[in-house]
Amino acid sequence: MKKILIATLLIPIITFSQKKEVLNYFKTTDSLVGVRNSAGKIIVPAQFKIFSDLKDGEPVQGETIYFDGPKKNEVPEKNAWGYVYDRKGNFLYRPFFYDNGADYFSEGVRRFVKNGKIGFADRNGKMIIQPEHDFVSPFRYGYAAYCDGCDWEKTEEEHKAIVGGTWGVMNFKGETVQPVAKSENTIEVNGNHYPYPFSYSNREKQILQFFEKQNRKISDLYYVNYYEKLPDADKKLYFEIVERPKEDFSFYQVNAYDYRKIEAGLSGMRFLVSEDGKKVFALEYDDEQIPFEQWLQNQRKQAEKFQKEHPDHPNNLRE
Repeated sequence: MKKILIATLLIPIITFSQKKEVLNYFKTTDSLVGVRNSAGKIIVPAQFKIFSDLKDGEPVQGETIYFDGPKKNEVPEKNAWGYVYDRKGNFLYRPFFYDNGADYFSEGVRRFVKNGKIGFADRNGKMIIQPEHDFVSPFRYGYAAYCDGCDWEKTEEEHKAIVGGTWGVMNFKGETVQPVAKSENTIEVNGNHYPYPFSYSNREKQILQFFEKQNRKISDLYYVNYYEKLPDADKKLYFEIVERPKEDFSFYQVNAYDYRKIEAGLSGMRFLVSEDGKKVFALEYDDEQIPFEQWLQNQRKQAEKFQKEHPDHPNNLRE
């Protein structure tokens, strides 16, 4: 029986709004929440019991409207949490329930639930991969593992585990990909190896060249507090474009991955590049956009401070 333990990841949802109509949440006297515009027109009627600390009049952020809670008197739907609408008030989808809330965005998409199956939607609410499988993991380095006929099992730890079923791996088109022989460029997923999943235009290659030129500096910052001694060959990050410009999102998002092809973005190594490639920002945990050079200087100071306070730590900054 195959078992995968689902770990806790606290990753913020990234929102980068262009100029758009101002929308605000509002609360009724019985604490139900809806959304209206600045003229007082109701966009989404008040019908949601919100669990987050939402204040009356708080503005809607991002490309969609999210309600962090169920509708009044609804019958709970398995693995679903909250509701997502477009900014015109049209229902889009119900996010997958993960870590006591809605699923986070990973590589530009997040999971949603429909009729008990799981698919993927982008930040604008567009369904990128239709819901066809009983469970799907978040995308990591261009691939997501899925299963059919599997189910959740309680464990002694805080979270549940996925057990049983037939497993496979999908690409970003939702297509099942077959494993290949291990090589230098293959990606490991659940013990099997798969082809390198990314492809780039000449413009995109130029964007990635910027990060390659900075690779040693950025890698040193990432690995300075790594708990095991690493050879210099492993002190290297891999940079991939995980999201491209689209409506209401005028950036390339670049994520860094460590030598195991695990997203180093979990530690703040996420970046935005303008469409013309001239502006580069680092993303902090609160999604604040920091100019790259300023971010690099700040991170270097923090790394030097850590190294001074932990002189015996195994991965020092290189000159």
